[in-house]
Amino acid sequence: MKIEALHVGLKVRHPQYGVGTVKTISERAAEIRFDDAQRTVDPDLGGLTPAEPAVAVSGLEVPLKQFIDTTIESVLDRLGFERPDAVVDQLGARWHRGKMVLHPASAATQSKEVPLVVFFHKLVMVRNQLRVLEQKINSHPTLTDGDKVEMQQYVTRCHGSLTTFNLLFKNKEDQFSSKEGQ
Repeated sequence: MKIEALHVGLKVRHPQYGVGTVKTISERAAEIRFDDAQRTVDPDLGGLTPAEPAVAVSGLEVPLKQFIDTTIESVLDRLGFERPDAVVDQLGARWHRGKMVLHPASAATQSKEVPLVVFFHKLVMVRNQLRVLEQKINSHPTLTDGDKVEMQQYVTRCHGSLTTFNLLFKNKEDQFSSKEGQ
């Protein structure tokens, strides 16, 4: 294994010492922490092999786990998915620990209580999915410009219908806008 292929944190396998983790790298050697001790090894002569899957992309070589984690994070970000705790941060402080109560017209039917955090999370997911839909409409290869404008108008109307819930958002830039999608 070439020293250029090593990086700090990489798990490697040595024929005699077993699996270890690269701690430091110098010009000709690497300090590797094995189960029994930390050792200085010349990667060119030591018979090191990667102990974890790796991927090479356009000359970039990184551990597979790091590559997948970065890729997934980027894809989720682009699709508009957010961590549930990030969504709660967008909820106005006065609504934390609040609940939404649905009272049916019939007194014989039980009311339904929904924590506002749960409702808000679903509302933000609707907003994010509308944004994804908007991106897909705009980048669709076979829709005509007229079809795209017509579909955009539906998305805009959906945003407009959801402006009722803007009072739940902490920041104005996170709110629904009837101008979104235009």
